[in-house]
Amino acid sequence: MKSIRWSTGLLYVVLIAYTIITLLPFTWAFSASFKSLAEIAAGGLNLLPEHFTLKNYQTIFTQEPLFGRWLMNSAIAAISVTLLNLLFNSMAGYALARIQFPGNQFWFFLILAVLMVPGQITLLPKFLILKSLGWLNTYQGLIVPSAVNATFIFMMRQFFINFPKELEEAAALDGLGRFGTFFQIVLPLAKPALAAQTIFVFMGSWNEFLMPLVILSDPEMFTLPLGLNAFKGQYISYWNYIMAASMIFTLPALAVYAFFNRYFIQGVAFTGGKG
Repeated sequence: MKSIRWSTGLLYVVLIAYTIITLLPFTWAFSASFKSLAEIAAGGLNLLPEHFTLKNYQTIFTQEPLFGRWLMNSAIAAISVTLLNLLFNSMAGYALARIQFPGNQFWFFLILAVLMVPGQITLLPKFLILKSLGWLNTYQGLIVPSAVNATFIFMMRQFFINFPKELEEAAALDGLGRFGTFFQIVLPLAKPALAAQTIFVFMGSWNEFLMPLVILSDPEMFTLPLGLNAFKGQYISYWNYIMAASMIFTLPALAVYAFFNRYFIQGVAFTGGKG
């Protein structure tokens, strides 16, 4: 019993230490968003501003006319990419799990192979394709290349493999076809997996920097991660404005995670079953 108590106590100590290490940078950034540039430049890890001010938040909205546009661009891209992924990844995962068609295993192993390819390798081909289509500096250029994701096709396949076939058989007896069964029975009951996918896809798209950097050159089409660079100059970086903008940038991701968190653990557990 003593060894169990010691191990449990040690585990809590490690978790608390990890939590402090994880939260400390975010706490400092949040505090810095209420500091002046001079106070930040002076250094130090003080978590409470000496001279509290809301001027940083006021400035990024009043003196940077494109900030609202950047926020809107990020929202449009992230929401669209998330919705398209939820639809296409789920349909592909269901087809691989339930429908026996010629090449089923080939496409499954091809998707596994795609998972091993670093995203940086596909940047140049994506750029050339988007350029030939005339989609540079457009919303479709931001959204379409990210509309499907091999990782979450695999995740949804794992979920649907463990989905009770009896429910689908009962739906078929009631006269529902394949699409009716999928959209009316299967998809509504896949909320745990869909919620987990929503969190990952939204955060990935919301925080995306490299792809927008490659395909966007018009400041009006910048997403917020690109727009944050506007506060960095050649000789001076306005870290007070960057911290304030970063806090605003963080809020939607936190809101999505908080809303879908109750499904998150359940979704991850459901997708790790038999293959």
